[in-house]
Amino acid sequence: MTAITRPGKIIAIHLNYVSRADQRGRRPAAPSYFFKPASSVGVSGGTVERPAGTELLAFEGEIALIIGTPARRVSVEDAWSHVASVTASNDLGLYDLRANDKGSNVRSKGGDGYTPLGPELIDAASVDPGNLRVRAWVNGELRQDDSTRGLLFPLPQLVADLSQHFTLEPGDVILAGTPAGSSVIVPGDVVEIEVDAPDAPGAPSSGRLVTTVTQGEVAFDPTLGSLPAVDDLQRTEAWGSREAAGLPETDSESAPSGLSPDLRAKLAAAPTAGLSSQLRKRGLHSCFIDGVSANIAGSKIVGTAKTLRFIPAREDLFRSHGGGYNAQKRAFDAVGEGEIIVIEARGDAGTGTLGDILALRAKTRGAAGVVTDGGVRDFDAVTEIGLPVFSKGAHPSVLGRRHVPWEFDVTIACGGAAVQPGDVIVGDGDGVIVIPFELAEEVADAALAQEDEDAWIADQVAAGHPVDGLFPMNAEWRARYDERSGTRS
Repeated sequence: MTAITRPGKIIAIHLNYVSRADQRGRRPAAPSYFFKPASSVGVSGGTVERPAGTELLAFEGEIALIIGTPARRVSVEDAWSHVASVTASNDLGLYDLRANDKGSNVRSKGGDGYTPLGPELIDAASVDPGNLRVRAWVNGELRQDDSTRGLLFPLPQLVADLSQHFTLEPGDVILAGTPAGSSVIVPGDVVEIEVDAPDAPGAPSSGRLVTTVTQGEVAFDPTLGSLPAVDDLQRTEAWGSREAAGLPETDSESAPSGLSPDLRAKLAAAPTAGLSSQLRKRGLHSCFIDGVSANIAGSKIVGTAKTLRFIPAREDLFRSHGGGYNAQKRAFDAVGEGEIIVIEARGDAGTGTLGDILALRAKTRGAAGVVTDGGVRDFDAVTEIGLPVFSKGAHPSVLGRRHVPWEFDVTIACGGAAVQPGDVIVGDGDGVIVIPFELAEEVADAALAQEDEDAWIADQVAAGHPVDGLFPMNAEWRARYDERSGTRS
């Protein structure tokens, strides 16, 4: 049994256990990865520091694969033969830095000691990769207990997939993901991780990988880069639930939409035509959600996007993702006050993407509306509920005819427009537009100023003046307008 050497590469998968995916409300269609630095490796019995000024250091018990022979473009069938050993790992992460890393996890998971491995190595050839177990304890209390039977992407697939892109070399480490149960740890906590094969001859085990949390004394330098920051979403995901994080349940207190009352009022007063003109002046030409109209005449919606994605119907995928508490139901249960649910249905209006029950749920939770580039079931009943819905129209059929509810709170495409969670959505009789949140105030102010200018021009035209030189204004008319504006102010 060889000792663990300093790896050339550490590759970790973002999401791989069904239990964890369901906890997060999304099941990826394919594995995605990030790198961790070799300097993050730690040993059993070591410590890990929670940096000063942070609060959300979390443990993740994982199975670590250690490559034994080079692997380049290997098949799934041959992949496991390139794995020398299996052991335990704690894929520690600092959620205070996660949002700034935008998925790369460079800082949030790259800290010194954030990848302890060991203590013992299990011979990979002696175990079935589909029947390994990982468990985690915090201060002696069992927090995680799952097996590779619960993986979305089996261990040999990870090796084969990664070998398509680069050579896996001896000593490289692959972290196979963490199951549900990961949570926040604080200074003084002791975390133990064990990987074993209880059904294999001799029940080989990694032994318990022990890590103690300490409190750091040195804060991050504000002059060098982005600082730690947390919000209720990060707290919820770090702790595993709102309840564990000590946050009120969303049924009794919805998360704020992020729009101040003043900004919301400005956007409500600005027509989408004016807002779109201002976006175009700033180089944004593809912010229209095309082909949708309101179920309630005269509707105006303003809010931030809560995104939901459907993929094309496929019987096996609908069996695994369509029933039970699926992504569609979770999204409607999670929508906050003032948010707008935006649904990617690929422009396919041949089935409903929501009906009266979900519309009622959204209305009850204070949603500002729904936008879908698909159809609406129970169209008249949804309208009677009073929830503004911009869609491609009515259709009586159920979801599974054309769609599988796949994931929410991800970047989507709706009516030809890219929409990210938190984008500002504004809809009226002219249609629906998407505004990057950081531009919303600037665009609203400019659109309202333009509205005032256009109203003055309309008054001059109504008084008999020709449009030549007035629309757009030449220097003479501009001076008159500026004089009037100055006098009025």
